[in-house]
Amino acid sequence: MKIKIYQIDAFTDKLFGGNPAAVCPLDHWVDDAMLQSIAVENNLAETAFFVQTSKDRFHLKWFTPEIEMDLCGHATLASAFVIFNELGNDSSEILFDTLSGVLKVKNGGDYLELDFPSRPPQKAELPKTISDGLNIQPIEVWKARDYLLVYESEDDVKNIVPDIAVINKINIDPGGIIVTAKGKSKDIDFVSRFFTPQAALFEDPVTGSAHCTLVPFWADRLGTFVLRAKQISNRGGELLCQLNNDRVEIKGKAIKFMEGIIEV
Repeated sequence: MKIKIYQIDAFTDKLFGGNPAAVCPLDHWVDDAMLQSIAVENNLAETAFFVQTSKDRFHLKWFTPEIEMDLCGHATLASAFVIFNELGNDSSEILFDTLSGVLKVKNGGDYLELDFPSRPPQKAELPKTISDGLNIQPIEVWKARDYLLVYESEDDVKNIVPDIAVINKINIDPGGIIVTAKGKSKDIDFVSRFFTPQAALFEDPVTGSAHCTLVPFWADRLGTFVLRAKQISNRGGELLCQLNNDRVEIKGKAIKFMEGIIEV
C-alpha cells in the first residue's frame, strides 16, 4: 500500500519555523496500529490522517509517536493547507469530524482560520513534581486539559529551563504544561511555551490547542476578545486569535517542506 505524505511547517510562512506536522491523506481508514506506527516512524510531534467524506468534509485523526490525541491545532492547520493547496479543494470552508467535535477551517487567503472549542482554565494547585522541575516558579496556576502557569514577565518565560527528567515523572497524559506571560512588545498580547511530559519532543514549537485555554484566559485578563499571540520556542510562531463565546478562532499561515510516498 502506498500513502501520500506531506510535511508542513504550521503557524509560519518561513521554512524551518513554526511547528512541523506530517499529513497523510487516505482513501480509506486502515487500523489504528498502522497509523500509530507511521507516526512513530515520522517522529514528529504530530502526524495527521484524514479521509474525505464529501467535497468539503473530512474525518481527521492526530497521532503523536506515543498516542492518539484528542485535539491538535498545528496538524489541523497543516491538513487544511494540504487540502486547499495540494489537493486543489476550492471550498471557502472545510469541516473536520474529530474527537473534539466538528472543527471548521476557512480559507482566508493570507491566513487559514481555525474554529476550535474554548477550554477556559480553573484555578489549580501546582504538583510538586512540576514545581521541582522548574528553575523559575509561576505566580499563578490554572488548569484545563493542560496546566497553565502564569509568569511575571516574558523574560521569565524565555528563561525557564525545565528539568526534563524530573517533570517526566508526572503523568498528565494527554495534557501538557503551558507557561505564559503578558507580551512586552506592543504588537504581542501574550507569549507562551508548551512542555509535554513523557513525549518524544518535550517542548512543542507552536501549540494551537494550547490556545484554546490561553485565549479565554488572556481575553478575560486583558479585557479584549482579539489577541495576537507568540509562542517563543526556538522555532517560534505567531497566531492571530479571537474569542467568540465558547469558540476560539486561530489564524495562521503554513508552508510545505516536503512531499513523498510511504510504502507499507
